[in-house]
Amino acid sequence: MKVLVINCGSSSLKYQVFDMQTETVLAKGNVERIGIDGAFLKYRRGDEDTITVEAEIPNHEVAIQLVFAALTNESYGVLKSAAEIEAVGHRVVHAGEKYASSVVIDDDVMAALRECIELAPLHNPPNIVGIEAAQKLMPNVKHVAVFDTAFHQTMPDYAYMYALPYELYEQYRVRRYGFHGTSHKYVAERAAAILGRPLSELKIITCHLGNGASVTAVNCGKSVDTSMGFTPLEGLIMGTRSGDVDPAVITFIQDKEGLASEQVNNLLNKQSGVFGVSGVSSDFRSLEEASEAGNKRAALAMEMFAYRVRKYIGAYAAAMGGVDAIVFTAGLGENSPSMRQNICAGLEFLGVKPDAEKNNARGKEVDFSANGAKVHTLLVPTNEELMIARDTVALVQG
Repeated sequence: MKVLVINCGSSSLKYQVFDMQTETVLAKGNVERIGIDGAFLKYRRGDEDTITVEAEIPNHEVAIQLVFAALTNESYGVLKSAAEIEAVGHRVVHAGEKYASSVVIDDDVMAALRECIELAPLHNPPNIVGIEAAQKLMPNVKHVAVFDTAFHQTMPDYAYMYALPYELYEQYRVRRYGFHGTSHKYVAERAAAILGRPLSELKIITCHLGNGASVTAVNCGKSVDTSMGFTPLEGLIMGTRSGDVDPAVITFIQDKEGLASEQVNNLLNKQSGVFGVSGVSSDFRSLEEASEAGNKRAALAMEMFAYRVRKYIGAYAAAMGGVDAIVFTAGLGENSPSMRQNICAGLEFLGVKPDAEKNNARGKEVDFSANGAKVHTLLVPTNEELMIARDTVALVQG
C-alpha cells in the first residue's frame, strides 16, 4: 500500500509518500509560501538531490496538485499516476477531548476539528484546509486524521486538570492536553523494541527536545503526564517560548509595560525561551557556539534548559514510581551529545549512568547507557510521518 502523509501549515505543506509494504520513503518534500509571492516546491526522491520548482501557488489545492505533478513526473517521479495512492494520513494538532486515537475522517470528524479551532487557532485551520483540498483531489480514497493530542488522552484527571474554578473546565474545556503525542508514542515504541521488552511492562520518559520541546511519562505504553498543557507554551523552556512561569508575572508585565493581551501572548511565545534569555538565537547550535566563545547569557540559557528537562525527568520518575528508560529525540535531543550529557548529570540517584563514548552519536538509534546502568538512556530519532502512515494503514485495512 502506498500512503501519502500530509502536514499543512498556514502557508506551507510537508509531504511524504511511503511504500508501506517495506515502510520505505519513496519521495518527500515541502511546499513553501503558499498564497505568497515567491512560492516553491521542494521534492526529493530517495537519496537523490533535492529538486526545487518555483510556481504560483495561490492555495493548498494547487500545492497538492503540484505535489502530484512531481510525484508522477516522467523523469523523476515515483508514481505512474495519482491513483497509486491508496490512503492519505493528515497530521492534525488538536482534537480536544473528542478523540483518543487516530480516526478515518468523516463529516463528524471535520465538525470536531472546527470546534477545536479556538483551542488551536494557528494550527487547526490550515490542517482543515489541507484535508479539504486533499479530499477534493482524492475523493475515492480514505483520509485519516492523526492527532498531536490523542496520545495524551490517557492522562488521569488529577494530571490534566488545573486548580481553577471547575466551571471553566465544564464551560470551556480549560485543561492540560499535551502535544507532540505522535513523536512520544513512536519513540516509546521504538525504545521497547530496542530493549527487547514489552512496552506494557516499561516505565519510559520520552524527551522531545527541539525548538518546541516536551517531556512525557509513558507508563506501560500510556501517557500519564506530559509537560505541555492547554497550549504548547507550558512546560520546558523552548526556543522562543517561556515554558512554566508564575502567572502573576504576566499581569505584572502587562501593568508595567502597558501591554495588551495579544502583546503579552507574543512576548511569551515568540520573544522568550532561550532566545529571550541569551539575546543571541533560538537555535541551540548558535547558542553552543556563543557559549564556547564566552557569551555568559548563552551559557545560562543552555543550563536553564538542561535544568528544566532534568527537573521534569525527576518529577515523572516520581509520578510513575520509577523509570526503566529515558529517551532523547527531535532536533536537539538527537544531535547534541553535550546537551544529553548535561541533562543526565545529577540523575545518578535514579540509576542513570551514560557512557560518554556511546553518547557521542547523532541521528541514529543508540543505547548510550553504561554497562550495568539501572536506567537505560537512549537516542531514538523520531519519525512522526511513519507513525502517521502506520496509523493510516491500520485504520484503512482495519
